[in-house]
Amino acid sequence: MDVRSFCGSAITKLKKISREYDRLTLCSQANQQMEMEMKKAFFTEKAPRPVGAYSQVVQAGGFLFLAGQIPLTSNGTMTEGDVSVQARQVMENLKAVLEAAGAGMNQVVKTTLFLADLGDFEAVNKVYAEYFSEPYPARSTAQAGKLPKGARIEIDAIAALSA
Repeated sequence: MDVRSFCGSAITKLKKISREYDRLTLCSQANQQMEMEMKKAFFTEKAPRPVGAYSQVVQAGGFLFLAGQIPLTSNGTMTEGDVSVQARQVMENLKAVLEAAGAGMNQVVKTTLFLADLGDFEAVNKVYAEYFSEPYPARSTAQAGKLPKGARIEIDAIAALSA
C-alpha cells in the first residue's frame, strides 16, 4: 500500500469517526434536554414559600407532585382557628400550587393527609369533600406526632396531567 492510499483510507475512517461523534453528541444533547423536560418545578406567590429545600410542585413523567401544604397564608403566617379553618387554608394552598402548574383539583389522583390528632378526621373530611368530586382521589390519612410550625394538618398530593 502506498502512502497516498494509506492516507486516503485513514481520512475516510476519520470522517466516519467524526460523523459518529457528531451523532453521539446530538443524541447526548437531546437526552439532556429530555431529562430537563422530564422534571420541572413551578412556584406561585399565592401559596406559602417552601420552609425548606423543596419545591412547591414538581412535574415529572406526566404527573405533578405537590409538596405537603400546611395552613400558612401566602405571606407565611399560620392560619388561626380550628382544624376546619386550617384545612380550608391547606386546600386553598394546594389549589393555588396546582393552578401555577396549569392544573386543577379535578386532576388530583392521590392525597396524603397528616393530622396532629385523628380525632379531627371528621371535620377535615367535610372540608376536603368541598374541594373534590367523584371519582375522589385515592387517599391515605395518618396521625403525625408533630407537624411543621405547630400545624394541625398537612396534605400532599399527586395530580395526573392527562386527567
